Amino acid sequence: MLEPLKKEAIGSDFASKLTTQEYGRKLTIAGVELRSLNVFVDDGGALAEIARFNESGNLEGLPQFKIRQSNFSQVLPGAVKAFHLHYNQEDIWFVHPFDRLLVGLVDCRKDSRTYNLSQRLVMGAGRAQVLYIPRGVAHGMCNLWETPVNMIYFVNQHFDPNNPDEHRLPWDLVGPDFWQISKG
Repeated sequence: MLEPLKKEAIGSDFASKLTTQEYGRKLTIAGVELRSLNVFVDDGGALAEIARFNESGNLEGLPQFKIRQSNFSQVLPGAVKAFHLHYNQEDIWFVHPFDRLLVGLVDCRKDSRTYNLSQRLVMGAGRAQVLYIPRGVAHGMCNLWETPVNMIYFVNQHFDPNNPDEHRLPWDLVGPDFWQISKG
């Protein structure tokens, strides 16, 4: 059996540049929920239940969230659609499991225990998930890949073009590298 290599065996030109990727659980923004959905696969295809409602019409698992509108959005390759937040609206996003979308979140709520925390996650990519985004959490998306990405999302407010609850922040709020594929 070979002896382990000692740290001192790495030349100084490389040792100062070494990092270790973190594989543990990353910090998440308070109130944000990423829920996995069951996908039922058979020889004819697949089925995933995106949302289930109780007798009052509220979303099961998030009873305070009452869906008022459902939307479809397409993000073209290379597009960055970020950042914005809502004072009243909350969102639930669904990205098709066979698509891939980089999602960015920033907690802008000054009294939140995770204030100013930013979070990146990839939706789709073989997983069926829904993402709950509370009001005051800035959010955006980027399609880093070569095909359009389609998403469906639910909101608890009707969109009013005369008084939109959509408040913009710069796309590079947490730095321009935020919206790039991590290299390394």
